[in-house]
Amino acid sequence: MTVESWDLPEASTVEDVYQFLLDRAPENKMAPRLDAMQQMVEVLGDPHRSAPVIHITGTNGKTSTARMIESLLLAQDLRVGRYTSPHLESVTERISVDGEPVDDDTFVRVFNEIAPYVVVVDARLAEAGAPKLTYFELVTVLAFAVFADAPVDVMVLEVGLGGEWDATNVADGAVSVVTPIDLDHTDRLGDTPGEIAQEKSGIIKPQGFLVSAAQDPDAAQVLLEKAQELGVPFRFEGVEFGVEERLPGVGGQQITVRGLAGTYPDLLLPLLGEYQASNAAVAIAAVEAFVGGGEKALAEDIVRDGLGAASSPGRLELMQPSPPVVIDAAHNPHGVAASAAALVETFHPERLYAVVGALSDKDVDGILQALMDGYSHLDAQWWFTASDSARAIAPETLAQAAIDLGFPEGSVHSAETVDDALTQAFEAARTEKTEKGESTVLITGSVTVAGEARRILGH
Repeated sequence: MTVESWDLPEASTVEDVYQFLLDRAPENKMAPRLDAMQQMVEVLGDPHRSAPVIHITGTNGKTSTARMIESLLLAQDLRVGRYTSPHLESVTERISVDGEPVDDDTFVRVFNEIAPYVVVVDARLAEAGAPKLTYFELVTVLAFAVFADAPVDVMVLEVGLGGEWDATNVADGAVSVVTPIDLDHTDRLGDTPGEIAQEKSGIIKPQGFLVSAAQDPDAAQVLLEKAQELGVPFRFEGVEFGVEERLPGVGGQQITVRGLAGTYPDLLLPLLGEYQASNAAVAIAAVEAFVGGGEKALAEDIVRDGLGAASSPGRLELMQPSPPVVIDAAHNPHGVAASAAALVETFHPERLYAVVGALSDKDVDGILQALMDGYSHLDAQWWFTASDSARAIAPETLAQAAIDLGFPEGSVHSAETVDDALTQAFEAARTEKTEKGESTVLITGSVTVAGEARRILGH
């Protein structure tokens, strides 16, 4: 039977494509395999090799670092394809060309062009008794196809989960970037930073170059040994490069970065938090490694322009200034702790009104403990809610978990929807503003909650 005679999917809109993707195994159920991806890129003519790759893994900071790398490359007049996940509002956000989400028409057209080949590979997989291409595998293939179609000069790829068995790992990174490794997805990646680093080290490739953030000693040792085994150069934050000075402010921060080949003083970074300064140092080092093997400094105006244009939606994103309303997509204890420190450092609130939702496959107790610890010195009120994700934990369940951990019962509320929670939190903030001092509204706990809040607040 020829492909032409099969019942092929035909998409007219982005929503059509998204529904087709949603019929696949979800991204939190990604199988530890690469053979399906290898078959798919082979039948498409190896689009993953159409441009050199900067490949990014880690536990936290991947998307922000990817966006800063992209911005630095764009400042050098390179055409950049960036693939990140998950998305906040639209699936097209995952595939960016020239700093913008792929336009709807291109997204749909390229999907329709690869659809016949998806049917072929699905059939081969079924004959072998294997599951068809998953949601994440198919979006990854679509990204490669979009980038080859553009075409781009360089691909910046963020790992979806882990590293070695991630769908993006069919590509070979000219530079492999590892952001801070901590505990997340322990059921699939391991129970210690060292075990998790073992899986993430799989993106380091022969003829590559390793650039790593500062790491837990066990994780650093795993990465170091992998780089030595493959004979590739390696550079670690805090050893060969890093942030030398940092001055935080409400609109961002001023930083001086010692790179691999140069020092870049008094850079304006429009992102909040010490961890974003570290991400910026990693991004600069990665671009130095990519364009000059770490031996040649970047032009200072390029670094200044690139970082100055960087953005990271949903990552300590200030939605309105007075009172400050901040959205943060942190969804594990390490990320929540880092964002709490940054919020307190930046806004110095006396009172916090927090809207929190979490997903069932996350370390919920760890997230709640990090929230309680990070804001323990503040007068805080908490609204626990649920996004529209099928994995969202019921608001009452979250609220009870918080009380069980030690949140004051009088400070804990539940709201059925994110919209309801925001309404109640804003009303409380307005009512108590004059008598309680400076306050901040925070929305956090999951990417899905952050995305819904951005839509509601009309970013």
